Amino acid sequence: MDIRVLEYFLAVAKQGNITRAAEQLHVTQPTISRQLMDLEEAVGTPLLIRGKRQVTLTEAGVLFQQRAEEIVSLMEKTMRDVVDQNDLLGGTVTIGCVETCASRMLPKALKGFSEQYPKVRYEIYSADGDDIREKMDRGELDFGVLVEPVESAKYDFFRLPYWETWGVLMRKDDPLAQKPCLEKEDVLPLRLIMPRREIVQDHIAGWFGVERGQLNVFASHNLINNAALLVEAGLGCVVCTGGCFEIRGGENLRFVPLSPERTTGHVLAWKKNRVFHSAASRFRDYIRETEAAE
Repeated sequence: MDIRVLEYFLAVAKQGNITRAAEQLHVTQPTISRQLMDLEEAVGTPLLIRGKRQVTLTEAGVLFQQRAEEIVSLMEKTMRDVVDQNDLLGGTVTIGCVETCASRMLPKALKGFSEQYPKVRYEIYSADGDDIREKMDRGELDFGVLVEPVESAKYDFFRLPYWETWGVLMRKDDPLAQKPCLEKEDVLPLRLIMPRREIVQDHIAGWFGVERGQLNVFASHNLINNAALLVEAGLGCVVCTGGCFEIRGGENLRFVPLSPERTTGHVLAWKKNRVFHSAASRFRDYIRETEAAE
């Protein structure tokens, strides 16, 4: 299938109109219409509902749009990487990073690496570990800064000198916020806002000697910002790492660590057998050398 056909489809899906899509792509309307009909015939199902003034997607069209966006994005990155392969001084490095204390590594690393290779550009993607792994699996990200554990069967990685302490984010006016640390008896009665990953919830429950279903979970989250707003509104307390709160801040909130102390490490990971362009390969080596020296 020609990548241009996917681009035609995505333009029509975005514009909701074949004429406007044709104008955007600088091709004729009959060309796009014919290509889209051929596309629907090839996939064996209607993707578009054609109205007099507007084109909308069928259910199959919505799914096809998602996959087409992934394919076009990956193709664009592949073409960029092939060009970058012959240029040690240029290229684009794509990095996914969890929002923890390890986030502070990126400005320092990019500043130092950019001094050596000023033509290199960067794409930074902030998300939780699941989203970052998914994008690495699809080839959309070169690297991921992740919280351990990491699946060694799928990824190569090396550890970074950043450690997180787990605790509870709560309002400053909560009586428990005055304690130096929180124990099992303090946490279990609380209405909790938990990380969305079930494996992490299981770990947290295990720390308290209970099953996940015994925790009083009000909501789950993937990034801390919206969860912290729920805490400020008095809707619960977030179980998180201290670095999540540190990089966000909040005058009305306080992070209280758990007792006994629970810590988690970080890694720089990439998909096994991944072939990097020169800039990405140099960047990985730079991180390994500079972070190992600290």
